[in-house]
Amino acid sequence: MAVTDTSAVNSASANAAAAASGASSSADIEQRFLKLLVTQLNNQDPLNPMQNAELTSQLAQMSTVSGIEKLNTALSGLVSQSGASQVLQAASLIGYSVLSPGNELVASGKDPVPFAVELPASAGAVSVVITDAAGKTVRTIEAGAMPQGVNGLSWDGKNDAGDAVEAGNYRYSVVASNGGAAVNATALSFSQVAAVKQVGGGVSLELAAGRSIGLADVRMFL
Repeated sequence: MAVTDTSAVNSASANAAAAASGASSSADIEQRFLKLLVTQLNNQDPLNPMQNAELTSQLAQMSTVSGIEKLNTALSGLVSQSGASQVLQAASLIGYSVLSPGNELVASGKDPVPFAVELPASAGAVSVVITDAAGKTVRTIEAGAMPQGVNGLSWDGKNDAGDAVEAGNYRYSVVASNGGAAVNATALSFSQVAAVKQVGGGVSLELAAGRSIGLADVRMFL
């Protein structure tokens, strides 16, 4: 039996319901205004009737309220279309590896593992400590001085003794300083984009590493 994706149907139904609700609300407001205006005209003081300027002012206010409602409806539609467009654009990243905040390293046992460190200011000394799944340190890399921004690095997949480590998942931490003052470094790692979804009016990238990031978190993709 074929399984049908109902998300598009539900979305269309929700949009139609919202549009109908907005139209009904606007029509109700107009009807109430006209009823109040007719009642006011019927019960006005014959010796002090409503002036043309006052009547015109009330009609202008009604027109303004109606115009604002229509503008809000139009803007809501544009925001919805923009979100859908972002999802379609971000979908092109599926299957690509993106560099984003994260400290995961996946060693293959033979190929170097690229990663990066982002610094808000230059650092005179940067140290990278790589640990295994048990939290044991397998390699310490003294990267030296680094400038402000994203700095690419690579781990050759070996431990401190020079032996190749087993294939698997590792993590790393960064300690950076400049003249004795600590520099707040951000660990960046590569992970493949597995899926894309729309959340809270924005776009979320679901990574194979098991975490979610926004488009603004992507520093590079390959």
